[in-house]
Amino acid sequence: MPARIAAVTLVVPDYDAAIAFYVGRLGFTLMADADLGDGRRWVTVAPPGGGTALLLARAADDRQRAAIGNQTGGRVGFFLQTDDFAGDHAAMVAAGILFEEAPRTEPYGIVAVWRDPFGNRWDLIGPPRQGC
Repeated sequence: MPARIAAVTLVVPDYDAAIAFYVGRLGFTLMADADLGDGRRWVTVAPPGGGTALLLARAADDRQRAAIGNQTGGRVGFFLQTDDFAGDHAAMVAAGILFEEAPRTEPYGIVAVWRDPFGNRWDLIGPPRQGC
């Protein structure tokens, strides 16, 4: 069965605030924004290079609101891979993205942890440095 993961749900407090961050500040592409009725929308965004989309799902109740920013139990849950770590890191800093740490080298590449405005932890990952 050939298949791929098309989207991953990210629970957010507000559709428009999430679109403003992911599209307006981070540069993702708005793939879909469809009204489903009852205040619900089908909103997907994806990095400009494509790949798995995020389904931005507005929290509907107290349990879902409690999960915002802690959907992975405090672990990094999302990984944004780039071929231009230095350029993308600099652009993200210029856009006001807050990194938790300075870039570091790991066996799998250059990495730095950042948070979205909703508290979700992300890795920005670039290719390994030459000679590492």
